[in-house]
Amino acid sequence: MTYSIVARDPDTGELGIGVQSHYFDVGPVVPWAEAGVGAVATQSVVEVGYGPRGLALMRDGVRASDALAQLVAADELEMVRQVAMVDASGDVAVHTGAGCVGAAGDAGGVQVTAQANMMVRDTVWGAMVDAYRTTDGDLAARILAALAAAQAEGGDARGQQSAALLVVERDGGYAGLSDTLVDLRVDDHERPVDELRRLFRLHQALFWTTPRDDWIPVDAALRAELDERLATLGHTSLDGWAGVENLEDRVDGDDHIDPVVLAALRGAGRPGALGGRLPGAGG
Repeated sequence: MTYSIVARDPDTGELGIGVQSHYFDVGPVVPWAEAGVGAVATQSVVEVGYGPRGLALMRDGVRASDALAQLVAADELEMVRQVAMVDASGDVAVHTGAGCVGAAGDAGGVQVTAQANMMVRDTVWGAMVDAYRTTDGDLAARILAALAAAQAEGGDARGQQSAALLVVERDGGYAGLSDTLVDLRVDDHERPVDELRRLFRLHQALFWTTPRDDWIPVDAALRAELDERLATLGHTSLDGWAGVENLEDRVDGDDHIDPVVLAALRGAGRPGALGGRLPGAGG
C-alpha cells in the first residue's frame, strides 16, 4: 500500500527517506532516521519497531545488511513485511516478504533503495531509482523526484493520501541546533506528492540560503521598485518586511538582494507566493 525510497548522499553524508501511501498520516509510521547512524523505512504490514531497533543496531556499529537480517530472522511475520535500511557508511539492505501484496518489489543502487507494495505496476520501484539517479540537486530533491516518478508509473493501486520527507545531517537543522535538515509531512491530500514538493520549496525559501555570488545588484531602478513595493505593503525598509515574512536571514545590506527575497516581495499578496517556484529555491 506504500512506496518509499531510502538513500544516503555520499558527498554530504545526509540520510533521507521519502514515502507516499493511501494511508492517513504515513509520516510517523514509515520513516526513521538518525544523523551519522542510518535510515529505515518500514511498511506493508508495518512493524514500527523495525525503525528504532534498526537504528539502535546501526548505532552500535552493525551494518545495515546485518541489522536487517537479524530483525527479519526474529520476526514471525517477516513474509508480510517490507523494510529498507541504509547506514552511515552507505551499506543498503532491503527485505520484501513473499506475502506482500502485489505488485510488490524493490530495486537498489549505490547507497539507495526503493521499495513498494500493492502498486498498479511492477515498474514503480525501478522508475524511482532511475529518477533518483538522473536528477540533479541535493538529496531531498532527488528523493522527491523519485516519489513523483512512482506516481507517474501509477503508484499505489488504492490511490493517494499522505506523504512524508525526512532528511538528517549532523548539525544540519535550524541554526545548526539539530540534525533534522528536512521533516515535512502531508497527512491527507488528493495529490500528496505534489503538495510535499510545494512544502519543500517553501522550506527552502525560508530556511536555506542562496550563494552570495547569485545575489542581484541593486541599481537605481531596482531600488525604486523595492521602495515602491515596500511602501505599498506598509513598510519603510526591506529588513522590516523580511522580518514579518520570516526571510530576515536572507537580507544582508542594501547593495545586493537575494533573488528569493526579490521574488517573494514581487509576489507579496498573491496566494502561495513563497510556495511557488522561487529562484534559488529549487524545485
